[in-house]
Amino acid sequence: PLKRIKFSEISRRDAAMIAIPALAIVILAFWGAYQFVKPAPPDSFVMSTGREDGAYYAAGLRYKAILARHGIDIKLKTSAGAVENLNRLADINSPVEVALVQAGTGAADEYPGLVTLGSVYYEPIWIFYRGPRLADELRHLRGMHIGIGGIGSGTRKIATQLLLVNEAWTPPTRISSLGGEAGAKALRSGDLDALFMVGPVDSPVIRSLLHDPEIRLLSFDRTAAYANVFPYLSVVKLPEGGINLLRNIPPNDVNLLAPTANLVVKEDFHPVLVDLMMQAIAEVHGGGGLLHKAGEFPAPRDIEFPASREAQRFYKSGPPFLQRYLPFWAATQIDRIMVLLLPLLVVLIPIMRIAPAVYYWRVRSRIYGWYGELKFLELEIKDRFNAAGLQSYIERLDNLEKRAYTRPLPKAFTGEVYELRLHIGIVRQLIKSQSKQDATA
Repeated sequence: PLKRIKFSEISRRDAAMIAIPALAIVILAFWGAYQFVKPAPPDSFVMSTGREDGAYYAAGLRYKAILARHGIDIKLKTSAGAVENLNRLADINSPVEVALVQAGTGAADEYPGLVTLGSVYYEPIWIFYRGPRLADELRHLRGMHIGIGGIGSGTRKIATQLLLVNEAWTPPTRISSLGGEAGAKALRSGDLDALFMVGPVDSPVIRSLLHDPEIRLLSFDRTAAYANVFPYLSVVKLPEGGINLLRNIPPNDVNLLAPTANLVVKEDFHPVLVDLMMQAIAEVHGGGGLLHKAGEFPAPRDIEFPASREAQRFYKSGPPFLQRYLPFWAATQIDRIMVLLLPLLVVLIPIMRIAPAVYYWRVRSRIYGWYGELKFLELEIKDRFNAAGLQSYIERLDNLEKRAYTRPLPKAFTGEVYELRLHIGIVRQLIKSQSKQDATA
Protein backbone atom coordinates (compact mmCIF):
# COMPACT_ATOMS: atom_id res chain seq x y z
CA PRO A 1 0.00 0.00 0.00
CA LEU A 2 1.15 3.53 -0.78
CA LYS A 3 2.11 5.81 2.07
CA ARG A 4 0.03 8.87 2.79
CA ILE A 5 1.75 11.94 1.40
CA LYS A 6 0.59 15.51 1.93
CA PHE A 7 0.40 17.64 -1.19
CA SER A 8 2.37 20.42 0.54
CA GLU A 9 5.32 18.03 0.97
CA ILE A 10 5.72 17.45 -2.75
CA SER A 11 8.46 19.52 -4.35
CA ARG A 12 7.64 21.78 -7.27
CA ARG A 13 10.01 19.84 -9.50
CA ASP A 14 8.38 16.51 -8.71
CA ALA A 15 4.92 18.01 -9.07
CA ALA A 16 5.84 19.43 -12.47
CA MET A 17 7.36 16.16 -13.65
CA ILE A 18 4.06 14.40 -12.93
CA ALA A 19 1.54 17.17 -13.66
CA ILE A 20 2.88 18.20 -17.09
CA PRO A 21 2.51 14.75 -18.74
CA ALA A 22 -0.85 14.24 -16.99
CA LEU A 23 -2.06 17.64 -18.22
CA ALA A 24 -0.89 16.81 -21.74
CA ILE A 25 -2.89 13.57 -21.67
CA VAL A 26 -6.00 15.40 -20.40
CA ILE A 27 -5.66 18.08 -23.10
CA LEU A 28 -5.25 15.38 -25.75
CA ALA A 29 -8.34 13.57 -24.43
CA PHE A 30 -10.30 16.85 -24.43
CA TRP A 31 -9.23 17.58 -27.99
CA GLY A 32 -10.17 14.06 -29.09
CA ALA A 33 -13.58 14.32 -27.41
CA TYR A 34 -14.17 17.73 -28.96
CA GLN A 35 -13.87 16.21 -32.42
CA PHE A 36 -17.06 14.27 -31.73
CA VAL A 37 -19.04 17.22 -30.38
CA LYS A 38 -21.47 18.50 -32.94
CA PRO A 39 -22.00 22.27 -33.02
CA ALA A 40 -25.16 23.55 -31.41
CA PRO A 41 -28.15 23.04 -33.71
CA PRO A 42 -29.23 26.07 -35.77
CA ASP A 43 -32.45 27.77 -34.75
CA SER A 44 -33.94 27.49 -38.26
CA PHE A 45 -33.78 25.48 -41.47
CA VAL A 46 -35.47 25.44 -44.88
CA MET A 47 -37.95 22.77 -45.92
CA SER A 48 -39.20 22.34 -49.49
CA THR A 49 -42.85 21.31 -49.61
CA GLY A 50 -45.19 21.65 -52.61
CA ARG A 51 -48.01 23.92 -53.70
CA GLU A 52 -49.68 25.95 -50.96
CA ASP A 53 -52.92 24.05 -51.54
CA GLY A 54 -51.16 20.66 -51.41
CA ALA A 55 -50.73 17.99 -48.72
CA TYR A 56 -46.95 18.52 -48.45
CA TYR A 57 -47.40 22.17 -47.54
CA ALA A 58 -50.12 21.28 -45.02
CA ALA A 59 -47.79 18.73 -43.39
CA GLY A 60 -44.98 21.31 -43.36
CA LEU A 61 -47.21 23.75 -41.47
CA ARG A 62 -47.86 21.11 -38.79
CA TYR A 63 -44.14 20.33 -38.46
CA LYS A 64 -43.45 24.06 -38.22
CA ALA A 65 -45.91 24.46 -35.33
CA ILE A 66 -44.39 21.53 -33.40
CA LEU A 67 -40.77 22.61 -33.78
CA ALA A 68 -41.70 26.19 -32.86
CA ARG A 69 -42.42 24.85 -29.37
CA HIS A 70 -38.70 24.08 -29.11
CA GLY A 71 -37.54 27.41 -30.53
CA ILE A 72 -36.79 26.05 -34.02
CA ASP A 73 -38.23 27.86 -37.05
CA ILE A 74 -38.95 25.89 -40.24
CA LYS A 75 -38.90 28.14 -43.29
CA LEU A 76 -41.30 26.56 -45.78
CA LYS A 77 -40.46 26.89 -49.46
CA THR A 78 -43.17 26.00 -51.97
CA SER A 79 -42.35 23.95 -55.06
CA ALA A 80 -43.89 22.17 -58.04
CA GLY A 81 -43.64 18.88 -56.18
CA ALA A 82 -41.43 15.92 -55.31
CA VAL A 83 -39.02 16.07 -58.26
CA GLU A 84 -38.23 19.73 -57.67
CA ASN A 85 -37.84 18.97 -53.96
CA LEU A 86 -35.22 16.32 -54.73
CA ASN A 87 -33.37 18.65 -57.10
CA ARG A 88 -33.26 21.31 -54.40
CA LEU A 89 -31.91 18.85 -51.84
CA ALA A 90 -29.23 17.66 -54.25
CA ASP A 91 -28.13 21.20 -55.13
CA ILE A 92 -25.18 22.10 -52.91
CA ASN A 93 -25.99 25.79 -53.35
CA SER A 94 -29.60 25.37 -52.25
CA PRO A 95 -30.53 26.28 -48.65
CA VAL A 96 -33.11 23.46 -48.59
CA GLU A 97 -32.18 20.73 -46.10
CA VAL A 98 -35.48 18.86 -45.68
CA ALA A 99 -38.22 17.89 -48.11
CA LEU A 100 -41.19 15.60 -48.53
CA VAL A 101 -40.64 13.32 -51.50
CA GLN A 102 -42.97 10.91 -53.23
CA ALA A 103 -41.61 7.36 -53.47
CA GLY A 104 -40.55 6.52 -57.00
CA THR A 105 -39.35 9.98 -57.96
CA GLY A 106 -35.66 9.39 -57.31
CA ALA A 107 -33.08 7.20 -55.59
CA ALA A 108 -29.67 7.39 -53.93
CA ASP A 109 -27.73 6.61 -57.12
CA GLU A 110 -29.34 9.63 -58.81
CA TYR A 111 -29.23 11.90 -55.77
CA PRO A 112 -26.15 11.07 -53.63
CA GLY A 113 -25.72 12.74 -50.27
CA LEU A 114 -29.33 12.33 -49.20
CA VAL A 115 -30.80 10.13 -46.44
CA THR A 116 -34.34 9.28 -45.46
CA LEU A 117 -36.15 9.68 -42.16
CA GLY A 118 -38.81 7.21 -43.31
CA SER A 119 -42.28 7.11 -44.82
CA VAL A 120 -45.02 9.23 -43.25
CA TYR A 121 -48.25 8.31 -45.10
CA TYR A 122 -49.68 6.71 -48.22
CA GLU A 123 -50.18 8.85 -51.31
CA PRO A 124 -52.62 6.89 -53.46
CA ILE A 125 -52.68 7.37 -57.21
CA TRP A 126 -56.12 8.68 -58.08
CA ILE A 127 -57.19 8.46 -61.72
CA PHE A 128 -60.40 10.43 -62.22
CA TYR A 129 -62.17 10.45 -65.58
CA ARG A 130 -65.41 11.38 -67.30
CA GLY A 131 -67.65 9.22 -69.47
CA PRO A 132 -68.44 5.50 -69.50
CA ARG A 133 -66.90 3.28 -66.84
CA LEU A 134 -63.47 1.90 -67.81
CA ALA A 135 -61.77 -1.31 -66.87
CA ASP A 136 -58.58 -0.91 -64.86
CA GLU A 137 -56.37 -1.21 -67.93
CA LEU A 138 -54.82 2.19 -68.49
CA ARG A 139 -54.54 1.50 -72.21
CA HIS A 140 -58.19 2.57 -72.37
CA LEU A 141 -57.02 6.11 -71.61
CA ARG A 142 -55.28 6.25 -74.98
CA GLY A 143 -56.62 9.06 -77.14
CA MET A 144 -57.93 11.05 -74.17
CA HIS A 145 -56.85 14.48 -73.00
CA ILE A 146 -55.10 13.68 -69.70
CA GLY A 147 -53.86 16.01 -66.97
CA ILE A 148 -50.73 14.59 -65.28
CA GLY A 149 -49.50 17.52 -63.18
CA GLY A 150 -46.85 20.14 -63.67
CA ILE A 151 -43.17 19.65 -64.52
CA GLY A 152 -41.25 18.91 -61.35
CA SER A 153 -44.13 17.12 -59.65
CA GLY A 154 -44.12 13.54 -58.46
CA THR A 155 -47.59 13.08 -59.96
CA ARG A 156 -46.27 13.78 -63.45
CA LYS A 157 -43.43 11.29 -63.04
CA ILE A 158 -45.56 8.37 -61.82
CA ALA A 159 -48.32 9.16 -64.36
CA THR A 160 -45.76 9.12 -67.16
CA GLN A 161 -44.43 5.75 -66.01
CA LEU A 162 -47.90 4.20 -65.80
CA LEU A 163 -49.02 5.55 -69.18
CA LEU A 164 -45.82 4.38 -70.87
CA VAL A 165 -46.00 0.85 -69.47
CA ASN A 166 -49.58 0.65 -70.73
CA GLU A 167 -48.71 2.17 -74.15
CA ALA A 168 -51.16 5.02 -73.58
CA TRP A 169 -48.70 7.91 -73.85
CA THR A 170 -48.29 8.35 -77.57
CA PRO A 171 -50.69 10.19 -79.91
CA PRO A 172 -53.60 10.50 -80.26
CA THR A 173 -53.29 10.87 -76.45
CA ARG A 174 -52.93 14.51 -75.43
CA ILE A 175 -50.95 15.33 -72.30
CA SER A 176 -51.64 18.40 -70.15
CA SER A 177 -49.59 19.82 -67.29
CA LEU A 178 -52.72 20.66 -65.34
CA GLY A 179 -53.06 19.24 -61.83
CA GLY A 180 -54.45 20.05 -58.42
CA GLU A 181 -57.33 22.54 -58.23
CA ALA A 182 -56.80 23.71 -61.79
CA GLY A 183 -56.84 20.14 -63.08
CA ALA A 184 -60.02 19.31 -61.12
CA LYS A 185 -61.74 22.40 -62.56
CA ALA A 186 -60.71 21.44 -66.09
CA LEU A 187 -61.97 17.88 -65.58
CA ARG A 188 -65.36 19.11 -64.38
CA SER A 189 -65.69 21.53 -67.30
CA GLY A 190 -64.80 18.88 -69.86
CA ASP A 191 -61.48 20.43 -70.88
CA LEU A 192 -59.82 17.25 -69.59
CA ASP A 193 -61.03 13.69 -70.06
CA ALA A 194 -58.92 12.22 -67.25
CA LEU A 195 -56.80 13.50 -64.40
CA PHE A 196 -53.98 11.88 -62.43
CA MET A 197 -53.62 13.00 -58.84
CA VAL A 198 -51.35 11.73 -56.09
CA GLY A 199 -52.17 12.63 -52.51
CA PRO A 200 -53.73 11.55 -49.22
CA VAL A 201 -57.39 10.60 -49.01
CA ASP A 202 -58.18 13.65 -46.87
CA SER A 203 -57.04 16.09 -49.57
CA PRO A 204 -59.92 18.59 -50.15
CA VAL A 205 -59.47 18.45 -53.93
CA ILE A 206 -59.57 14.67 -54.01
CA ARG A 207 -62.60 14.51 -51.72
CA SER A 208 -64.45 17.05 -53.85
CA LEU A 209 -63.91 14.92 -56.96
CA LEU A 210 -65.00 11.78 -55.11
CA HIS A 211 -68.28 13.52 -54.24
CA ASP A 212 -68.89 14.68 -57.79
CA PRO A 213 -71.48 12.35 -59.44
CA GLU A 214 -70.15 13.22 -62.93
CA ILE A 215 -66.64 12.04 -62.13
CA ARG A 216 -65.54 8.40 -61.96
CA LEU A 217 -62.58 6.86 -60.10
CA LEU A 218 -60.56 4.09 -61.77
CA SER A 219 -59.98 0.93 -59.69
CA PHE A 220 -56.83 -1.14 -60.23
CA ASP A 221 -57.54 -4.87 -60.43
CA ARG A 222 -54.03 -6.02 -61.38
CA THR A 223 -52.42 -4.55 -58.31
CA ALA A 224 -49.96 -7.40 -57.75
CA ALA A 225 -48.55 -6.99 -61.27
CA TYR A 226 -48.10 -3.24 -60.84
CA ALA A 227 -46.42 -3.68 -57.44
CA ASN A 228 -44.04 -6.18 -59.04
CA VAL A 229 -43.07 -3.75 -61.81
CA PHE A 230 -42.87 -0.76 -59.43
CA PRO A 231 -41.56 -2.05 -56.05
CA TYR A 232 -42.10 1.32 -54.35
CA LEU A 233 -45.89 0.99 -54.79
CA SER A 234 -48.15 -0.45 -52.10
CA VAL A 235 -51.68 -1.72 -52.55
CA VAL A 236 -54.42 -0.04 -50.48
CA LYS A 237 -58.17 -0.43 -50.56
CA LEU A 238 -60.69 2.39 -50.35
CA PRO A 239 -63.72 0.65 -48.79
CA GLU A 240 -67.24 1.03 -50.09
CA GLY A 241 -68.87 3.99 -48.33
CA GLY A 242 -65.52 5.00 -46.83
CA ILE A 243 -65.75 8.61 -47.99
CA ASN A 244 -69.45 9.14 -47.29
CA LEU A 245 -71.40 6.38 -45.58
CA LEU A 246 -74.80 7.99 -46.10
CA ARG A 247 -74.33 8.53 -49.85
CA ASN A 248 -72.25 5.33 -50.18
CA ILE A 249 -69.20 6.99 -51.68
CA PRO A 250 -67.51 5.17 -53.25
CA PRO A 251 -70.29 2.78 -54.33
CA ASN A 252 -67.92 -0.22 -54.23
CA ASP A 253 -64.46 -1.14 -52.94
CA VAL A 254 -61.69 0.56 -54.93
CA ASN A 255 -58.19 -0.86 -55.25
CA LEU A 256 -55.54 1.84 -55.34
CA LEU A 257 -51.80 1.85 -55.90
CA ALA A 258 -49.99 4.07 -53.46
CA PRO A 259 -46.43 5.31 -53.18
CA THR A 260 -45.51 6.67 -49.77
CA ALA A 261 -44.62 10.24 -48.89
CA ASN A 262 -41.07 10.11 -47.53
CA LEU A 263 -39.15 12.67 -45.53
CA VAL A 264 -35.70 13.10 -47.08
CA VAL A 265 -32.86 15.24 -45.71
CA LYS A 266 -29.28 16.08 -46.55
CA GLU A 267 -26.92 13.63 -44.85
CA ASP A 268 -25.21 16.46 -42.93
CA PHE A 269 -28.52 17.71 -41.51
CA HIS A 270 -27.93 18.33 -37.79
CA PRO A 271 -28.61 15.10 -35.81
CA VAL A 272 -30.44 16.97 -33.05
CA LEU A 273 -32.82 18.41 -35.63
CA VAL A 274 -33.28 14.90 -37.03
CA ASP A 275 -34.38 13.80 -33.55
CA LEU A 276 -36.89 16.66 -33.40
CA MET A 277 -38.23 15.93 -36.88
CA MET A 278 -38.67 12.25 -35.98
CA GLN A 279 -40.74 13.25 -32.96
CA ALA A 280 -42.73 15.70 -35.08
CA ILE A 281 -43.62 13.18 -37.78
CA ALA A 282 -44.57 10.63 -35.12
CA GLU A 283 -46.92 13.20 -33.57
CA VAL A 284 -48.43 14.25 -36.90
CA HIS A 285 -48.69 10.90 -38.66
CA GLY A 286 -48.85 8.35 -35.84
CA GLY A 287 -52.64 8.12 -35.76
CA GLY A 288 -54.84 5.90 -37.88
CA GLY A 289 -56.65 6.78 -41.09
CA LEU A 290 -59.00 5.40 -43.70
CA LEU A 291 -56.17 3.62 -45.52
CA HIS A 292 -53.85 2.73 -42.64
CA LYS A 293 -53.92 1.69 -38.99
CA ALA A 294 -52.70 3.69 -36.01
CA GLY A 295 -48.98 3.24 -35.46
CA GLU A 296 -48.36 2.19 -39.07
CA PHE A 297 -46.59 5.49 -39.77
CA PRO A 298 -43.97 6.82 -39.59
CA ALA A 299 -42.13 3.71 -40.74
CA PRO A 300 -38.76 2.79 -42.32
CA ARG A 301 -40.32 1.84 -45.66
CA ASP A 302 -38.32 4.05 -47.99
CA ILE A 303 -36.30 1.64 -50.13
CA GLU A 304 -34.71 4.29 -52.34
CA PHE A 305 -32.49 6.20 -49.88
CA PRO A 306 -30.36 4.99 -46.98
CA ALA A 307 -31.85 5.63 -43.56
CA SER A 308 -30.36 8.27 -41.28
CA ARG A 309 -28.58 6.79 -38.24
CA GLU A 310 -30.70 8.92 -35.92
CA ALA A 311 -33.86 7.70 -37.69
CA GLN A 312 -32.78 4.08 -37.30
CA ARG A 313 -32.21 4.68 -33.59
CA PHE A 314 -35.62 6.33 -33.25
CA TYR A 315 -37.44 3.39 -34.87
CA LYS A 316 -35.53 1.01 -32.61
CA SER A 317 -35.73 2.76 -29.24
CA GLY A 318 -37.70 6.02 -29.55
CA PRO A 319 -36.51 9.56 -28.75
CA PRO A 320 -33.10 10.13 -27.11
CA PHE A 321 -33.17 9.48 -23.35
CA LEU A 322 -32.60 13.08 -22.25
CA GLN A 323 -35.24 14.50 -24.60
CA ARG A 324 -37.86 12.28 -23.01
CA TYR A 325 -37.56 14.03 -19.63
CA LEU A 326 -35.95 17.44 -20.22
CA PRO A 327 -36.74 20.50 -22.32
CA PHE A 328 -35.11 20.41 -25.73
CA TRP A 329 -32.52 23.11 -25.02
CA ALA A 330 -31.47 21.49 -21.72
CA ALA A 331 -31.23 18.01 -23.24
CA THR A 332 -29.13 19.37 -26.11
CA GLN A 333 -26.65 21.16 -23.87
CA ILE A 334 -26.29 18.25 -21.46
CA ASP A 335 -25.78 15.85 -24.33
CA ARG A 336 -22.97 18.00 -25.75
CA ILE A 337 -21.35 18.40 -22.33
CA MET A 338 -21.49 14.65 -21.70
CA VAL A 339 -19.68 13.98 -24.97
CA LEU A 340 -16.81 16.05 -23.57
CA LEU A 341 -16.94 14.88 -19.96
CA LEU A 342 -17.19 11.13 -20.42
CA PRO A 343 -13.85 10.73 -22.25
CA LEU A 344 -12.22 13.13 -19.78
CA LEU A 345 -13.49 11.10 -16.83
CA VAL A 346 -12.20 7.95 -18.48
CA VAL A 347 -8.76 9.56 -18.59
CA LEU A 348 -8.87 11.48 -15.30
CA ILE A 349 -9.84 8.57 -13.06
CA PRO A 350 -6.84 6.42 -14.10
CA ILE A 351 -4.53 9.45 -13.87
CA MET A 352 -5.71 10.20 -10.34
CA ARG A 353 -5.02 6.59 -9.39
CA ILE A 354 -1.69 6.37 -11.17
CA ALA A 355 -0.19 9.77 -10.25
CA PRO A 356 0.40 8.95 -6.54
CA ALA A 357 1.99 5.64 -7.50
CA VAL A 358 4.23 7.42 -10.01
CA TYR A 359 5.32 9.96 -7.39
CA TYR A 360 5.90 7.20 -4.82
CA TRP A 361 8.01 5.35 -7.37
CA ARG A 362 10.04 8.51 -8.12
CA VAL A 363 10.88 9.09 -4.43
CA ARG A 364 11.70 5.43 -3.82
CA SER A 365 13.86 5.28 -6.94
CA ARG A 366 15.79 8.30 -5.67
CA ILE A 367 16.48 6.58 -2.34
CA TYR A 368 17.35 3.35 -4.13
CA GLY A 369 19.77 5.33 -6.29
CA TRP A 370 21.56 6.59 -3.20
CA TYR A 371 21.73 3.06 -1.89
CA GLY A 372 23.24 2.03 -5.24
CA GLU A 373 25.98 4.61 -4.86
CA LEU A 374 26.61 3.47 -1.30
CA LYS A 375 26.83 -0.19 -2.30
CA PHE A 376 29.19 0.58 -5.13
CA LEU A 377 31.47 2.51 -2.75
CA GLU A 378 31.32 -0.27 -0.16
CA LEU A 379 32.41 -2.90 -2.72
CA GLU A 380 35.20 -0.64 -3.92
CA ILE A 381 36.49 -0.24 -0.35
CA LYS A 382 36.34 -3.97 0.36
CA ASP A 383 37.92 -5.13 -2.90
CA ARG A 384 40.24 -2.32 -3.97
CA PHE A 385 40.94 -0.20 -0.90
CA ASN A 386 43.61 2.44 -1.58
CA ALA A 387 44.94 4.45 1.36
CA ALA A 388 45.83 7.28 -1.03
CA GLY A 389 42.15 7.64 -1.87
CA LEU A 390 41.00 7.78 1.75
CA GLN A 391 40.05 11.44 1.54
CA SER A 392 38.08 10.73 -1.67
CA TYR A 393 36.10 7.96 0.05
CA ILE A 394 35.20 10.29 2.92
CA GLU A 395 34.17 13.12 0.55
CA ARG A 396 31.96 10.80 -1.46
CA LEU A 397 30.24 9.60 1.71
CA ASP A 398 29.83 13.17 2.96
CA ASN A 399 28.31 14.19 -0.34
CA LEU A 400 25.90 11.27 -0.32
CA GLU A 401 24.87 11.98 3.28
CA LYS A 402 24.39 15.67 2.51
CA ARG A 403 22.08 14.89 -0.40
CA ALA A 404 20.04 12.46 1.68
CA TYR A 405 19.81 14.98 4.49
CA THR A 406 19.08 18.13 2.51
CA ARG A 407 16.97 16.79 -0.37
CA PRO A 408 13.32 17.57 0.53
CA LEU A 409 11.32 14.38 0.90
CA PRO A 410 7.87 13.73 2.34
CA LYS A 411 7.79 12.86 6.02
CA ALA A 412 6.44 9.45 5.10
CA PHE A 413 9.94 8.57 3.82
CA THR A 414 11.83 9.82 6.91
CA GLY A 415 12.39 6.25 8.08
CA GLU A 416 14.07 5.25 4.80
CA VAL A 417 16.32 8.33 4.94
CA TYR A 418 17.43 7.56 8.52
CA GLU A 419 18.13 3.97 7.53
CA LEU A 420 20.25 5.23 4.65
CA ARG A 421 22.24 7.52 6.99
CA LEU A 422 22.71 4.59 9.36
CA HIS A 423 24.11 2.51 6.52
CA ILE A 424 26.35 5.41 5.51
CA GLY A 425 27.73 5.29 9.08
CA ILE A 426 28.40 1.56 8.66
CA VAL A 427 30.46 2.27 5.53
CA ARG A 428 32.37 4.97 7.46
CA GLN A 429 33.28 2.36 10.03
CA LEU A 430 34.38 0.09 7.18
CA ILE A 431 36.71 2.85 5.90
CA LYS A 432 38.25 3.27 9.36
CA SER A 433 38.66 -0.48 9.73
CA GLN A 434 40.32 -0.79 6.33
CA SER A 435 42.61 2.18 7.12
CA LYS A 436 43.80 0.52 10.33
CA GLN A 437 44.43 -2.76 8.57
CA ASP A 438 46.37 -1.02 5.84
CA ALA A 439 48.49 0.92 8.44
CA THR A 440 49.24 -2.26 10.42
CA ALA A 441 50.23 -4.06 7.26
